[in-house]
Amino acid sequence: MIAAIRPATADDVDFLAELYADPDVRPFLAAAGSYGRDDVAEQVEQDPASGGLVVIEADGERAGAIAWALTNRRSRIAHVGGVAVHPRFRGRRLADDAARLLQHHLIRERGLHRLELEIYGFNERAQRHAERAGWIREGVKRKAYARDGGWVDSVLYALVEEDLEPR
Repeated sequence: MIAAIRPATADDVDFLAELYADPDVRPFLAAAGSYGRDDVAEQVEQDPASGGLVVIEADGERAGAIAWALTNRRSRIAHVGGVAVHPRFRGRRLADDAARLLQHHLIRERGLHRLELEIYGFNERAQRHAERAGWIREGVKRKAYARDGGWVDSVLYALVEEDLEPR
């Protein structure tokens, strides 16, 4: 199975909204995120220079998504998040391959300097994915977010050009 990424278009909005609403996906996304159809449509239409949604494809079929947003223009820093793979495509390392493709695209083609990723401390599957995809663990924000009536940690990852795996 070959992973590819491409910018999301208006034709992808229903797929993305359904993906983010999936009960096997939603619990692992940021609690404060906007994942309804209108919110997804707005993200798809945003200025591509400041971020957007990327569709993950496997053998030409939509399989998942990754979001990114420019958070510091002067220092060329972007936040990556909203990594989601449709349950029927899991276990094939598509997210790992897609993350590496996005890393290379944002750093080598768009000229960004630093990419940052934040994962809930309870999401061990996402942490394993991040480490397989080359992200460097930088630390933990203890009890950072209110979630389900309690406080959860956040694990911080980042990547700069020197960390990129060769293609």
